[in-house]
Amino acid sequence: MSSGAITLNKQGFVRFLSRIDRQTRLRSIRTGVTALRNLLAYPHEDGRGILSSCPDEEAVSLHKDVLLSELDQILEAKTIERANYYVKRLEKGIERVKTGKINDINLSRWKEYSEILTDSLWVMDKRDSSGAHLASYWGNFIPQIPHQMMMRYTKKGDWVLDAFAGGGTTLIECRRLGRNGIGIELLPKVAREARNLIEKEGNPHGVISDLRTGDSRSLNLWPILLDHSQEQVQLLIMHPPYHDIIKFSNNGRDLSNAPTTEDFLKEFGEVVENAGSFLEKDRYLVLVIGDKYSKGDWIPLGFHCMNEILKRGYTLKSIVVKNFEDTRGKRAQKELWRYRALVGGFYVFKHEYVMVFRKTGCSAARMGGKRRPL
Repeated sequence: MSSGAITLNKQGFVRFLSRIDRQTRLRSIRTGVTALRNLLAYPHEDGRGILSSCPDEEAVSLHKDVLLSELDQILEAKTIERANYYVKRLEKGIERVKTGKINDINLSRWKEYSEILTDSLWVMDKRDSSGAHLASYWGNFIPQIPHQMMMRYTKKGDWVLDAFAGGGTTLIECRRLGRNGIGIELLPKVAREARNLIEKEGNPHGVISDLRTGDSRSLNLWPILLDHSQEQVQLLIMHPPYHDIIKFSNNGRDLSNAPTTEDFLKEFGEVVENAGSFLEKDRYLVLVIGDKYSKGDWIPLGFHCMNEILKRGYTLKSIVVKNFEDTRGKRAQKELWRYRALVGGFYVFKHEYVMVFRKTGCSAARMGGKRRPL
């Protein structure tokens, strides 16, 4: 039996469950549930209109494997009280949509969201290369990261700001998920190429994708947001250079050209202050960052950046450790790097951090050169 999605006539399905719930014998409940289960296995035998949605009746889409497991749980109940409890729970889960303030996850059907990760260790075999996503821009993070973050911390129609837009990965995912996206990219050539990629991605939700060329430390987003009748964003994503591991340009404003770690952190903090001032209070900032080695010593760049954010009115909600495959530079030199590690007494990086912060402090957004309290 397929484990994909199944579309049901919501009212018809709830009526059928209600009839089962009214049964006073456990055997009768099992008979009704078995009939429903068989109907899912042989949809052509649907004589009750449960699997067909009439134009004037609301349809509901469910994961078939989740629904089947819930029906099996009812069948396995040892008492009529427990069976009735499971039937009522399923009925309520279909009838009522229960979502929080920051996402569209229906907690009444939380088992349906198996694709959303909740563990703090992410092991991903490969990057998503579907649609407009390309790995050609050196230093791109994998699309699965903004995808997961938007599913957890935004609703459809919300606004997402990427302060280091790079190849446009975040804005492409915004189009797929129905979020409006604003990106800032320092390098004009990179920004042009990213815009082309974003436009190649479909826009089924009709959202706005606005990628601007500028310096995230100083670019005034206030007039840009006003252009879209907005004042704030609901999610801020930051994937800065991991200091000087990769030199992205010769531009002195490029964080990868910061002379020292201290200079890098100072400049990074300026980005947090500027971009973060447009983030709505109690919403989330996501930092994707890795560490580095310098002269044989480990530099905990991720935790240094974490501290820069914590100093500016944020609380730390979670740290995810994500694996990554070899960079293009290391891919053809695996043996060399292994030899260097053995000689130097260090370990070759295979992870990076996805840090999630909630904005708790008050800040101000810029308005025409002045500061506008939010």
